[in-house]
Amino acid sequence: MRLDWEVYGLDLGTPLRISRSVMARRDAVRVVVAHDGRQGHGEVVTSAYYGLDVEAITSLLAGLRPVLAGAGSPGTALDLLHADGTVPAGVRAAVDAALHDLLGLRRDVPVHALVGLPEWHDTPTAHTIGITTPDDAAGRAAALVARGFSVLKVKAGADPDRDVAVLVAVRAAAPDARLVLDPNGGWSPDEAVRVVERITAAGVVLDAVEQPIPPGDPDALAWVRARCPAPLVADEDAAAVADVRRLAGAVDGVNVKLAKCGGLRPALEIVSAARAGGLDVMLGCLVASSLGIAPAVHLAGHARWVDLDGHLLLAHDPWSGLGGEDGALRLSGAPGLGVVRR
Repeated sequence: MRLDWEVYGLDLGTPLRISRSVMARRDAVRVVVAHDGRQGHGEVVTSAYYGLDVEAITSLLAGLRPVLAGAGSPGTALDLLHADGTVPAGVRAAVDAALHDLLGLRRDVPVHALVGLPEWHDTPTAHTIGITTPDDAAGRAAALVARGFSVLKVKAGADPDRDVAVLVAVRAAAPDARLVLDPNGGWSPDEAVRVVERITAAGVVLDAVEQPIPPGDPDALAWVRARCPAPLVADEDAAAVADVRRLAGAVDGVNVKLAKCGGLRPALEIVSAARAGGLDVMLGCLVASSLGIAPAVHLAGHARWVDLDGHLLLAHDPWSGLGGEDGALRLSGAPGLGVVRR
């Protein structure tokens, strides 16, 4: 079994601002696992938040080469990959995706059939509106709804007054859309409660509030949740099964990102733990190409909220096969991940 890779750039159509950063471009590394005449593909993107640049990613992949070379099958390779807890989650997720792609190709089934979802149904995805002015946010919301989007994620956390004004403007421009508010941990607990109260008092109903406060304090999350009229979803606080078990009763849901947990196999374990703890699941992503987003799309049937728009934020997506441009994710039904290089 041979592991190779290729580096390419991904430019965003519009710079994305969140509470802790602004991004206009990132690099991606396509991972290729070849075995018995077939190739499986995955993708890892650079991330300052997760401490991954191109040099780190390619060095880690080089270290995994001899591990995979000794595996006689994709299943064995998955066991070996996830037995090494020292490999960062984003890199593991890319190799995990390539191995699941390879498994699907070998068995002639889509990846969703390998993760407990024999049937596929077109799935609405949220589309992200970054931190911006109320007028600009309203214009973007109206344009997205006109394209067919029924779920909008609104970034916040930089300025409470502007956050409230943006939500009011977005609601006016998209009165029927489901709205998810995501401050990316930009508020204090008191501030989170005050801002959500102001948004609610203005007549804006939220479908969910995601990680309103910095990670690391589940008790504070529980305090906010007790005062929040919308479901509270933990993101950065929910990276592994142990985190999800600790959060049971403190939040309403957890955001599962493959780049955060390490791939499809650990994601399924988190989904199971969430269900056991009475928690709903949100599927999230980083900005990536369709290849990077595809594995999570195959999990969509396990989630209450689907926020898999990373490929839709790009100026040019080098891969295709997921749809989403009209607000609905669609798989081709082809074996494996079902994406193709443009």
